[in-house]
Amino acid sequence: MAKKVAGTDSIKLPLLYSVGIHAAIGAVLLFSFEFAPTEPTPMEVSLSESDFQQQPDEIVSAVSVDKAAVEQQVQRIKEQKEAERRAEQQRIAELERQAEAARKAREREEQRRAEIERQQQIEQQEAAEARRAAEQAKKEAQQLAEERRKAEQAAKEAEERRKAAEEAERRAEEERKRREAERKRLEEERRKAAEREAQLQKEMEAERQRRAAARRQQMLSEIEKYQALIQQTIQRNWNVDESMSGKSCELTISVAPSGFVKSVTTGAGDPTVCRSAENAVLKATTLPVSEDPEVYEQMSTIKLTVKPQL
Repeated sequence: MAKKVAGTDSIKLPLLYSVGIHAAIGAVLLFSFEFAPTEPTPMEVSLSESDFQQQPDEIVSAVSVDKAAVEQQVQRIKEQKEAERRAEQQRIAELERQAEAARKAREREEQRRAEIERQQQIEQQEAAEARRAAEQAKKEAQQLAEERRKAEQAAKEAEERRKAAEEAERRAEEERKRREAERKRLEEERRKAAEREAQLQKEMEAERQRRAAARRQQMLSEIEKYQALIQQTIQRNWNVDESMSGKSCELTISVAPSGFVKSVTTGAGDPTVCRSAENAVLKATTLPVSEDPEVYEQMSTIKLTVKPQL
């Protein structure tokens, strides 16, 4: 009995190893390919009573065979997954190509539409420009017609003005001749009047000069007379002696219109004679002065050379 139990334990141990290996491989496959569309067919391990009675060498061989099958199955799954991945990449590439083609087609369509819109805008602009050009041409035609009418009216008015100018020029020429004759007549009258005036001025100038000469002579006579009177007044008030004989002194005397002596200054001459003469003038207090303003103007400041009369 003891031997039988020991033999059974020796069979169970390899079997448990095989089951554990298969379970680990299955877990790995499930974890690696859990998103795969086709689930791998799990390997079934059937253990019969007779398997438990096989010898240990046969069990190890069976385990090796099962491992190769599992690896083949895993390889097939990998190849299938790789094929699916390549197919998915091809499908994605095709979708991207189709999307790129659609994008390019959409861009071409947008460009075509933009070109159509641009062409329409150009046509609209050209139509608008054509309308504007037509309107402008119409306006220009109207302006030309109006300008032609104005030009005709202006030509008519110019002709009328020309005729009026000719008439005015004729009248102006007549007026010019009349004025020229009047000018000559007036010039002749002015010439004769100027000659008469010149003759009169000449006569008046001669009379003025005669009167001025007479006045100058009168004034000189008056000045000489009053100078002599002043000399006499100074001599009357002058105390002289024999030492002054033959000597003289220059005096500058300023007098008021009343004859009052305002100042006396001495110039060149004998100092004694000058002091004595200055005293004589101051002693006189007033000097003879003409009542004629012009004569007084000439004598308001008198310069005399006095000599003692011994």
